[in-house]
Amino acid sequence: MSKSRSHRLSKRNRYLAWGATGVVVAAGGAFAATNASATTVWPAQKTFTGRAFDACTAPSASAMKAWRTGFYGAAAVYVGGKNRGCTQANLTASWVKTVTAQGWKLVPLYVGAQPPCQTGTRSEKMTTTNAATLGAADGKDAVAKSAALGMKAGSAVYLDMEPYDIKNASCNKAVLSYVRAFDKALHDKMYRAGYYGFSSSSAAAIATATDRTNLPGNLWYAKWDNVNTTTSDWPWSKSLFTNHSRAHQYMVNSKESRGGYSITVDRDAFDGPVAIVG
Repeated sequence: MSKSRSHRLSKRNRYLAWGATGVVVAAGGAFAATNASATTVWPAQKTFTGRAFDACTAPSASAMKAWRTGFYGAAAVYVGGKNRGCTQANLTASWVKTVTAQGWKLVPLYVGAQPPCQTGTRSEKMTTTNAATLGAADGKDAVAKSAALGMKAGSAVYLDMEPYDIKNASCNKAVLSYVRAFDKALHDKMYRAGYYGFSSSSAAAIATATDRTNLPGNLWYAKWDNVNTTTSDWPWSKSLFTNHSRAHQYMVNSKESRGGYSITVDRDAFDGPVAIVG
């Protein structure tokens, strides 16, 4: 990720943050982690398996059409969150309908509150006292923002959590409280809970948590090893996040041109739930 892109931390700041840090999921992704009633009938999961990209700003519909060459099959879009870094002039319900008709699968990302121990200033940071309340409010907002774009119940929404010191017990507790409340708000409206984080920190906190209550059922881990896989470099138990519940961001800052349109993207190996549109 280039330093000019602010939808997440800059690549430099991510490495600085890293330096400071020193269950089987059922088909349907997040349902296994919801604690929902066994009688609840969820919409069938829409799964995408293949190569995806994420860019700071949703490209124009014409650029998306030009990029439908077969190399990528899905695109991540930043649907909301106070820490979302880029304006989204193209990201409307009409755009979602158009690019879906072009054949794209969409991956909703929500950049919510960030950890209290994370370095740098953020538009929204949780504290140890307000984490759960904030998580519930942000989860409701994530559902509202996704629904307004035409992404229906059963869609997965991925919470973006940047690197932090997971050895800081109070900070880690706050993050987990926030995530559980965020996910419960999604589950209450029958949206699947996904999570984007770093294999060395924020994703590890989710993958290694002993109490799985209301934790995401789908894990998207950043590990920039340039390996297009969700299995061979998976850092945790092979029994975790199975059955189409994983994604891997394996390359960043890749400037690519297709059909006359140049976009700087991050590359992802994807095998998990995406948005349900239409």
